Amino acid sequence: MLRSFVGACLLSTSVLVQAAIAGDARSLQVVVSKNDQSLSLYEDGEVVATSRVSTGKSGHETPSGIFSILDKRKYHESNIYSAAPMPFMQRLTWSGIALHEGNVPNYPASHGCIRLPAKFAKSLYGMTSRGVHVIISSADVSLQRIDHPTLLQPKAADEGRLLSDIEMRPATFDASLKLVEVAVNEKTSSVPAKATSKVTGAPLRILITRRGEREKIMDVQRLLTSIGFDAGVADGYSGQMTINAVNGYKRWKGIKTTGPLVTDEFLDALYASTGADAPPNGQLMVRQNFKPLFEAPIHIKDPQVALGTHFFEVIDIEGDRAEWNGLTLENHIPIAARKRLGIDVADAPGGYDQLRTVLDRIDIPADVRERLEEQLAVGSSITVSDLSHGLETGQGTDFVTITRD
Repeated sequence: MLRSFVGACLLSTSVLVQAAIAGDARSLQVVVSKNDQSLSLYEDGEVVATSRVSTGKSGHETPSGIFSILDKRKYHESNIYSAAPMPFMQRLTWSGIALHEGNVPNYPASHGCIRLPAKFAKSLYGMTSRGVHVIISSADVSLQRIDHPTLLQPKAADEGRLLSDIEMRPATFDASLKLVEVAVNEKTSSVPAKATSKVTGAPLRILITRRGEREKIMDVQRLLTSIGFDAGVADGYSGQMTINAVNGYKRWKGIKTTGPLVTDEFLDALYASTGADAPPNGQLMVRQNFKPLFEAPIHIKDPQVALGTHFFEVIDIEGDRAEWNGLTLENHIPIAARKRLGIDVADAPGGYDQLRTVLDRIDIPADVRERLEEQLAVGSSITVSDLSHGLETGQGTDFVTITRD
């Protein structure tokens, strides 16, 4: 009887796994719990398979956060640990964190990767594609359905219309890169633009965070250029052209040029000179196909209170309605970062309903929302975090959000 029961369980899991294989990989999500040493695979918001895992041991802990699959190799050898074999490798960071087949005892034993049992590693490899999200948490977390007015809904794009008429900013985190090109919708046979964007459009990766020094410098560069100072490309980096423009403006206004480059006195004078309103306190950044697309300022209510770290993803689109799910991750903000960002209350509000609470605090301008909704597709995601992207976000990645390194 026991053998029959175990066999039935295995058969049930196999059926569920085969169902996932037949679906759209963009609706898949992987959630790993380090405390439980377990993995849950979601499809269309439902758990379709689970597995034991072995994460990083003491001194080589697996980072917690929000990742996506960057690369896949059926057979790979470690570049760090003596060419150790890593069959069915699915890379999460370019610095060496991956899912792969390996020994799975009932405790953390790896050097940072997430080891999977052989059969499950092979099955999971066959289901996923590049871009599938992998959420790693110390605590046991689960995805839940959520409906909220702040979450984007699909919107038909006008035929032949430029996808955005909002002011473009450099959508790059590398000062050496050029401005991104903006796509144009092309008329295709009898398929409406709305249906095309939903079915074939690459998912958007959206990060909502607080504005920092980089965004402040971007505004300074843009405003200085608007009044005749050559501050260079508005990329958020204080290169020599920007420094020369800032100091030139300071000399014009009788502001001392020693000390910090950007001071409150300088900013007040610059905004007064240009007649510009003070910028909102939040920033929305967008990536698509592992490349920066665009970014824009937004407003965050109660900025002195921590946002926390939250993840939302479109798991299905039917007609003009997108179905979202989400989860809240542990949030660790160093004291220095809290001071720099003006956070007085470190615990994000909302208790067990933090997802809706944080969405209540986010105000996305209508023109930005319109552009995003025209390109919304299954697999599009929103990450909300007090801390912006880190060093793991770069060329050939989505936004990588680390909650504990």
